Amino acid sequence: MESQFQVKVCGLTKLNQIKELIDLKVDFLGFIFYEKSPRYVLNHLSLEQISEINHQAKVGVFVNEDLEKIIEISGQADLNFIQLHGDETEEFISELRQKLNLKIGIIKVIRIGNLTENLESKILNLKSKIDYLLFDTDSKAFGGTGKTFDWNFLNEIKIPIPYFLSGGISLENIHQLSTINHQPFALDINSKFEIEPGNKDINKIKEFIKLYNVKSIM
Repeated sequence: MESQFQVKVCGLTKLNQIKELIDLKVDFLGFIFYEKSPRYVLNHLSLEQISEINHQAKVGVFVNEDLEKIIEISGQADLNFIQLHGDETEEFISELRQKLNLKIGIIKVIRIGNLTENLESKILNLKSKIDYLLFDTDSKAFGGTGKTFDWNFLNEIKIPIPYFLSGGISLENIHQLSTINHQPFALDINSKFEIEPGNKDINKIKEFIKLYNVKSIM
C-alpha cells in the first residue's frame, strides 16, 4: 500500500498561484518572512493580502526573528502555523508558545548537517513545546538550496512527533522515501518546483501530486 503524504508548498509569492494550489487541495501554504531570502513574501504581498487568503494552514517561516515581531506578523497575516527555521533556543520556543495565540501551531526545523550530536535529547526537550518537526538540509541560506541530506539518517534517531521532510525533494528522488522506516507526515516542496525563486511551476506540482499518489486531487 502506497503512503499518502500531506503536502506543503513553501516560498509562495504570487496570489494567482496560491489560488491554484488551494484548488489542488494543497495542505500547507508556506510564506517566508526572512528578508535575506529570495522568496521574502513581503516583497510581493502585504500582510493584509496574506490574511485574506482563505486556507486553514498558512505557515509563516521565520529565521532568528524577534519574538514580538513573530507574534505581530502572525496576527496581522492571520497565520495558522509558525515555522522556526533558525537557531531558536528551547527557552525562546517556550516563551513564544506562552505568548502566541494558542490556535497557532509551531513547527521547529532541524537542519541536518555535520553536527547532529545530542539530537535525540534536543528533540525530546522540544516535544511538549511544538506541534511538528521539520527536517531540512543545513545551509547558510537557511533552506531553499534544493539539496537533500541522507534520509537514512532518520532511521537512526527516534522521532516522537509527526514531521515534515524538506530539502531538495523532487520528482526524481521521491521514490527513495521508501527507505525511511518512520515515514514523514508531510512533504515540504520548494525550489525543485520553481521556474525561478518564488515563481512556482504549477504543472510540475500537479505531476508530483498525481504521479506519486501524494494525495488524491479532489
